[in-house]
Amino acid sequence: MTSTAEHTAQATTIEPIPHWIGGERRTATGGRTAPVFDPALGRQIREVPLATAEELGEAVAIAKAAAAGWRDTSVAKRQQVMFAFRELVAARRQELAEVITSEHGKVISDALGEVARGLEVVELATAFPLLTKGEFTENVSTGVDVYSLRQPLGVVGIISPFNFPAMVPLWFAPIAIAAGNAVVLKPSEKDPSASILIAELYREAGLPDGVFNVVHGDKEAVDALLTHPDVAAISFVGSTPIAQYVYETASREGKRVQALGGAKNHMLVLPDADLDLTADAAVNAGFGSAGERCMAISVVVAVESIADELVERIAAKMAGIRTGDGRRSCDMGPLITQVHRDKVAGYLDVATADGATLVVDGRDAEFDGEPDGFWLGPTLVDHVDPSSAVYRDEIFGPVLSVVRVASYEEGMALIAANPYGNGTAIFTNDGGAARRFQHEVEVGMVGVNVPIPVPVGYFSFGGWKSSIFGQGKAYGPHGYQFFTREKVVTSRWLDPSHGGLNLGFPQN
Repeated sequence: MTSTAEHTAQATTIEPIPHWIGGERRTATGGRTAPVFDPALGRQIREVPLATAEELGEAVAIAKAAAAGWRDTSVAKRQQVMFAFRELVAARRQELAEVITSEHGKVISDALGEVARGLEVVELATAFPLLTKGEFTENVSTGVDVYSLRQPLGVVGIISPFNFPAMVPLWFAPIAIAAGNAVVLKPSEKDPSASILIAELYREAGLPDGVFNVVHGDKEAVDALLTHPDVAAISFVGSTPIAQYVYETASREGKRVQALGGAKNHMLVLPDADLDLTADAAVNAGFGSAGERCMAISVVVAVESIADELVERIAAKMAGIRTGDGRRSCDMGPLITQVHRDKVAGYLDVATADGATLVVDGRDAEFDGEPDGFWLGPTLVDHVDPSSAVYRDEIFGPVLSVVRVASYEEGMALIAANPYGNGTAIFTNDGGAARRFQHEVEVGMVGVNVPIPVPVGYFSFGGWKSSIFGQGKAYGPHGYQFFTREKVVTSRWLDPSHGGLNLGFPQN
């Protein structure tokens, strides 16, 4: 019979997470570790290693060796691997979602949605023969042909954020791999287990060992990846200050970089909008994934004439949100860590100090979960002044701010003055106003009566201004352009009628 003490020891056993290098789980040797929490329980469940520069370098060396063979693997074989990978991810989506929920906290349905959006890009990756082929022009001069080739870069590094531990790696790695590159992924140390499951699915799909590697770590591993001479490119998603650091550091080392940063996304609501539809959209876009996503609507810009009614409807719909453990059929889960929860909650004190009105205070909510979970309920703040940190900062939590404006023009000026330019939306039944908005607004992704305008996989994802640094957006055509480089060949095969010397500069 097992004693109570043994049961307690089993319940609190901390599972170590391995690296994935060269097609296998690899025990860390660096010695430093970090805790991985279940945010709904408020306790540590796993331990992640923090790699040294030497461990990172070993992964890069293995990736470099694997890249040479993978780039010369036939297009047909690479495509078969991508098709197999797509089927495996689809078949194991529930398992992947459960892993995400256990470490991130988002509800299972939201985690399944994350996997589904990642699958869109995997499906795009199966079409890489069409998207990486070159062009050919015959007889540009007599007997001379010119054609272009798109070739892989070699080893590429991916640094992914905590808020989408499966989707963001699936935005970058499948396209990079399909195009013939090898990958070293550094996932967030807050929720790293999904990346190991993805690595196992790549191996099961037939991807050669070393083409996809996972190295866990913190700034030491990141800096080693950014500066390693055998890493040709870096793809990053995270906050704007870190995106800028990644861009500047890796660019100095001669790498191409796509660094997607933060956001402060606005929803402009005009007087003719359907307010029920708009309120639903604001709640869904503001509180999905507990607001921890760069495409969340964090600011409702309401024209004054309808602001009172809109705020009332949003508050009424918020009352139906059930916050709790994502495995209990709740609508919204906890925040990722206690530190982040406290930081987000601190903005509510800032709001009241700056004269805003707390219409719904998430600190007062009831939670369907363990008392130690990192809880904060949906929060609605009205009369937010644009000078307040509540407006200026990317809060990255379930806090929806309402800024009131007198007109469309004032709302547009507010959006234009914001340093971010990731996503935005307009809610209106006026087609002319919507067309003017999408033409004039200085933002990379625009929704018309769509609150979270994340493009489908065959378009590209990315913002403007301080929401992106470097060359190219994620996935879609930009993704293939980023992970390949063009080579142009000018070719002439002489026939017997040609010959003789001509030392002049070619004129044709």
